[in-house]
Formats: sequence, structure tokens, C-alpha cells
Amino acid sequence: MMKILIADDDPQILRALRITLTAKGYDVFVAADGAQAIAAAIDHRPDLFLLDLGMPMLNGIEVIEAIRGWSQAPILVVSGRAGAADKVDALDAGADDYVTKPFAIEELLARIRALSRRVVRDAAVPVVRLGDVTVDLAARSVTRSSPEGEQQIRLTPTEWQVLELLIRNPGRLVTRQTLLTSIWGSEHIEDTGYLRLYLSQLRKKIEADPANPVHLITEAGMGYRLEHVTS
Repeated sequence: MMKILIADDDPQILRALRITLTAKGYDVFVAADGAQAIAAAIDHRPDLFLLDLGMPMLNGIEVIEAIRGWSQAPILVVSGRAGAADKVDALDAGADDYVTKPFAIEELLARIRALSRRVVRDAAVPVVRLGDVTVDLAARSVTRSSPEGEQQIRLTPTEWQVLELLIRNPGRLVTRQTLLTSIWGSEHIEDTGYLRLYLSQLRKKIEADPANPVHLITEAGMGYRLEHVTS
């Protein structure tokens, strides 16, 4: 049974979601503030998180950052904050998806099902090699082989999202629109500057010669493609 932790300071939302998700077969735990959320996360090790941003004690961004220190379980933000900046902050901190209140319960359940499939899928995700760099999606680790041994490469949560989308589509064009809507939402479909920034950062971390990339390839005017991947 999948374990879900719901953290929200609105007792009516907590009660409604607990009843609904329990009826759908999920094992549900609740927390009324950020500090309780972190304590419950450590105690119960949930498979998926539903987090509000505007909680007392610790806000949602602080909770996401704390959880991401030790868990890669999917995080779905459920918040009344509809601004693009709030969504970007949450996704950059490590959230996987964002639903704005008020929401239709059918939409929320669909988002949960989508994230649940990711939990199952990630159990058998590949380890890929890009030259002397190894990316392990399941462990969310990137290492570079060198004469001194394996060196860990740190990626931000958003860099991870970009790289994962490309790795899951090896050799295939991933359009700018797909990347932007998957990571930042449909309202950012024209913000190609985001992608140029993150691809530039990824190349600096992964490519042997960032100015002449052989793995993270730009398809001019269309998107990006991951090349030279072996399992």
C-alpha cells in the first residue's frame, strides 16, 4: 500500500483529503505544520508527499528542501499561491508537480496516479554513461571517473529534471515546449532563456568540452537531444 503524507494547516482540507485518499486505498498520514511534516516524514518514510506552501513553523519550501536532503519520493505541492514565481521556487527546491487551490479532486487524483507510476518506474531506471560521467537515475547521482577515483557531481533539482527528461528519451528530440511545460508549467512555454541557462550549466558539469558538446545537443529552433548514451 502506497504511503502518502499530507501537510497542510487547513484542518478541513486535511480531513477531506485523508478521507478521500484512504477510500482510494492509500495509507495516509497528516501534519498541520512544517515541523510536524518533517517529523512525520522521518517516522513514516512516505512514498509520496502532498505539501502546502503557507504552513507555520516551517514553510513548504523549507520542508521540501529538508525532505530532499534524504528522500527522492515525489512531492506534489497543493497551494493557494498561484503565482508563477511560487511555482518556480517550489520546483527548483525539489517539488515534482504543483496544483493550485481550489482544485478538482479528480485532477488531484490524476496527478497522484502519475507520480505513483513514477515511483514504480524509477525502481528499474537505467544507469547511463556520458563519456567519463555516469548518471544513475534511481540513486540520483552523477559521478565522473578520474585517475583519483570517482568524483561526485552535484546537480540542482531543476538540472536533474532537465537531464532526466533527456535521458528518458535517448537520441530523440525533446522539444523546448515539452521541457518548459514539464518543468515550469504551460505559462512558461515561451521562456526559452530558462533552458539555455540550465543546459549551459549541465554542459559545464557533464561535458568534457562544454563549448563543443557531444552529449547534450542543441537542435536549433526546436529543442535538445541526448546522444552517445550506453547502458
